[in-house]
Amino acid sequence: MDALEMVDRIEELVEKSKKLPFSSNAIINENEIYDLLDELRSILPEELKQARWIVKEREGMIEEAKRQSTRIVKDAEERARVLVSETEVLKNANKKAEELMSMVEAKARTIRLEAEDYADEKLANLEAVLHKLLSAVEKGREQFKATLKSEN
Repeated sequence: MDALEMVDRIEELVEKSKKLPFSSNAIINENEIYDLLDELRSILPEELKQARWIVKEREGMIEEAKRQSTRIVKDAEERARVLVSETEVLKNANKKAEELMSMVEAKARTIRLEAEDYADEKLANLEAVLHKLLSAVEKGREQFKATLKSEN
């Protein structure tokens, strides 16, 4: 029997007891009430121990839950820091890649322009040489024609 059942039995004993006329007092069998109270005393310590144990277990579970939640929050914060760091590294790498691409494109443009200037210069020199050769050939032909006319 548990403590609540014992309280119910005591209450039942009081309710069934004879009432004194014109009073709220009742005649209760002293031995019965003391027996019930003794039983209640013997039950209560065990139930109180169980209640204390339950409260202690509950507090332990709450503490464990707090430790786990703290660990989860720390893990999440660390993961967030790592992700932010990785994002920053990625941003920096992309920025550096863009800078390098700009430099490479500028260098390629410079090299292409220099190559075009070089090719134009060489073609101009070739044109000048060819022009001199053409002039020499024309002069040689004129001299050859002149010698042919004088022999005729």
